[in-house]
Amino acid sequence: MHNHLEVVLPQGGYRDDATLTTTANNALVLNVTVPVGVEATAKNGNLILTGTVSYGTERAAAELTVAGLTGVRNIKDDIQISNDADLIDVTLLVQDALDRYALIPDDSDVAVDTSGNTVTLSGHVRTWAEHDAVVDAAWMAAGVYDVRDDLYITN
Repeated sequence: MHNHLEVVLPQGGYRDDATLTTTANNALVLNVTVPVGVEATAKNGNLILTGTVSYGTERAAAELTVAGLTGVRNIKDDIQISNDADLIDVTLLVQDALDRYALIPDDSDVAVDTSGNTVTLSGHVRTWAEHDAVVDAAWMAAGVYDVRDDLYITN
């Protein structure tokens, strides 16, 4: 998907590349959920994020950290995830989430499939809370870059 929006900053909202780069990197260092080694570089108000993380949530945290900074017009996320998603790890996290919502394992037909860094969730859950818990659990696994949500809510 391509975003063709142009962000026009208000008066006083512009920062030179050096200042924006420094501000973004300081924000990344101060955020404990962003691992060491994630860096930002600015060019004309556009930030490029680079580095390596273990979790998709760390990648998302880096984006959120810099998205609200004054002077940011666009973010290009070139952060790499170090490992492929582990099917067993994702499956255990999803099952734990289902257990917390008192779904008996035999009652659940939630299936987990991994392909590289992408996890696909399919099957049925009873409520939006169960849905959100399962999707959030999948994101917590190491190496997850994307979660495809093919879950159906039955109630």
